[in-house]
Parts: sequence; structure tokens; C-alpha cells
Amino acid sequence: MTLRSVRHRRPLLLGAGAALLADRALPHLTLSRPALAQAPWPAGQTVAVVVPYAPGGASDVVGRLVTQGLQERLGGTFVMEHKPGASTSLAARHVARARPDGSTLLLGTVATFTLTPLAFRNPGYDPVADFTHVTMVCETLSLLVANPRWGSLAALLAAARAKPGQLAYATWGVGTTAHLPMLDLMARTGTDMLHVPYNGAPPAMTDTIAGRTDCMFALLAACRGHLEGGRLRGLAVPTATRPAPLPEIPTFGELGIPDFTWTGWYGVQGPPGLPEPIQARILGALTAQFSDPRTQAFMAGQGLAPSPMGQAPILARIRRELDANKGLMARAGLEPT
Repeated sequence: MTLRSVRHRRPLLLGAGAALLADRALPHLTLSRPALAQAPWPAGQTVAVVVPYAPGGASDVVGRLVTQGLQERLGGTFVMEHKPGASTSLAARHVARARPDGSTLLLGTVATFTLTPLAFRNPGYDPVADFTHVTMVCETLSLLVANPRWGSLAALLAAARAKPGQLAYATWGVGTTAHLPMLDLMARTGTDMLHVPYNGAPPAMTDTIAGRTDCMFALLAACRGHLEGGRLRGLAVPTATRPAPLPEIPTFGELGIPDFTWTGWYGVQGPPGLPEPIQARILGALTAQFSDPRTQAFMAGQGLAPSPMGQAPILARIRRELDANKGLMARAGLEPT
């Protein structure tokens, strides 16, 4: 597949479209606080949950769900500490080098562990070995949207095959979670569309609405209003089944493209060597928080979905996505900087 691409400067935040998630007030989940055992952790101390983005948006929504769930169920004080920069690697390096005593945790992202390590020759950390991966907590829902002149995925792909390189897709940057799914989709469907990267998701979406580009992968939370207003058309969702917030939009599998799944995710990590009793307490509290029906109802409204919990699922996903994304970046001719 020949990929023609309009190259812009690599954005500082891989997957920065996640920052568009609506930052609404969280529901206060009133709980009967359990009697706290005389455990060595958190033992009333303040625990920093390091967030790799600036305040606002998706990371704050998920970060507050995490800190609220831990504090209400474990005691102690859990606070978000924002450390944006270097495509999330600044926060990751900080946590990787912290003492493994439970006082420093990371709100990790798909960018931190499966994109940044491939985009830079030396990100300053190993995405597997330099962390204790406790669990994923949720996934971010996205979908392929198009200018309303495209009535279906079939029509878009037929035109792309008929006119290689003449249709254009927008992203919020090279090597992002908007770019790699399109590379994958084009490889699976034998199509070639022009890549137009923007410095952020809002201008990419604006040009797709205006018809200057034809389609893009967008976060549900960012594009929902445009879908409801008819300014964008949802063509397909890259999930195994139709997510609850999008019952009217078919999956790629339903449209003849099987096993095409792409979601972002958030997780909680600690420094390497985090003691197992601390891991178990974190996992137990977060499993209770993110399985609570009130939390899940709130998440659905924010374009978030439940994810498998525990260390095995997150490690398997990181390894799988590192391998897949490395191949996609190589196919696109993207070299680490």
C-alpha cells in the first residue's frame, strides 16, 4: 500500500484527542466506608496518582474516578498530580523511578505504553519491565466518522478504491490513535487515502465537517454532538459489539471487516517491585469502583467503557499492541525520533 501523507510536526501528546472528553462533574458515589484493617498501606498517607496530561478532559475524569474509588475504599488521601510533557513520558519516567512503597502511582494510557515507546528511540523507560502494571480501569470509545455526503462505509471505501489517494482522512497527528487505525483499515480494505494531520482534534473535526477532508477516527465524547446534529455521520465502530452509547452504528465486523477493534484505555501502574499486598488492595478497590453500576452509567455518558481488570489482561494488551503498532508504523515509514 502506498501511503501519501501530509507531514506536520509530531504532536507533543500522542493520542491528544483524548483531552477533548467532556470534563463534567463526577457523580458522588456515597458508600458505607468499610472498617479499615490495620494494614501497612495506605495507613493514612497521601498517595499521588500521577496524570501524564495537563488538567482537564478525559484524564481528569478517569483520574478522579480512580482517586475517589481508592480513597473511599482504602482510606488515606489520594490526589492527582499532573505531569504533562514529552508525549506522556515525563510522568512515566517519574513513576518508574519512584520508591515502590505505594506513595506514587501512574494513571497510564495507551499512548504511554504502546505509542510513545515506538515514537522515540529513547523514551526513558521500558513499557513492561519498568512498571508494576496493576490493572486497566476503562476504555475510550471511538468510531469512524465522515462528512455527511458519505452515506455508508461501503460507499466511502468504494470511492477510495476507485480514486486512490484522492480521498483524505484527518487525524490529530502522525502516529496517534487516530492515525494508526486508518493505516490498519486501509491495509485491510486495499484502499489508499491521503493523510492530513492536524495539530489537535478540533481542527481535524472542523475540516471533516466542512468537507475539506472526508473522514476520521474520533472519540465518541468529542463528536457526539456533531453526530446528533447531523454534521457528521457515524460509519462504523471498532469494537467487537455495538457499545451501549452507539446502538444504531454497526461494527466493522458487521460490515465485513472482522476482528477490527481499536479502543484507547487507561490503567493504573506503580514503580517496579510494588509489593503484592499493595497491588491487591489497589486492584480490589478499583474493581469495586469500576464495576459499580453508577460509575458505569456515568462512564457511558463520557464515552468510556468497562475494561478487563487485573495484571494479566493489561500486560497482554500492552505486548499485543506494541507488536501491532510497530508493524503499522513501519508500514507507514514512521521512524523513531
